[in-house]
Amino acid sequence: MYGRKVKLRFLFIVIILITLILTVFLVLKSLEENVVYFQSPSEINSSVELNKKKIRIGGMVKKDSISVKANKINFIITDFKNEINVIYTGAIPNLFEEGKGVVAEGILKDRNFFSATKILAKHDENYMPPEVKAALEEK
Repeated sequence: MYGRKVKLRFLFIVIILITLILTVFLVLKSLEENVVYFQSPSEINSSVELNKKKIRIGGMVKKDSISVKANKINFIITDFKNEINVIYTGAIPNLFEEGKGVVAEGILKDRNFFSATKILAKHDENYMPPEVKAALEEK
């Protein structure tokens, strides 16, 4: 019915489409595992489900909340409506201090306790991450 040339073209197009679909699927799957979502303390407090996925919490470091013991640092992130306690072990950025904006990446233990694996405060004192600024203005 169809000639050999038509069958080869059809097979070639099918192979390219399958390869393209597989490539897009693998890229999206890879991104899904590495994407980290930003949330404010109010969003965490109002969320229904607690999962053990890596998230980022942003807000301001509450005044008089930083306590340092050995290399463990405890502090409170606030969006001026809700607060969340954060514990972090490791080196902190030089610009990390009370009253300044901060984003902590890690795992939420419960609605009031967050175990941070990374502190992101690499900005000057006038800069605030856009997500944190939007969340604070919204509240």
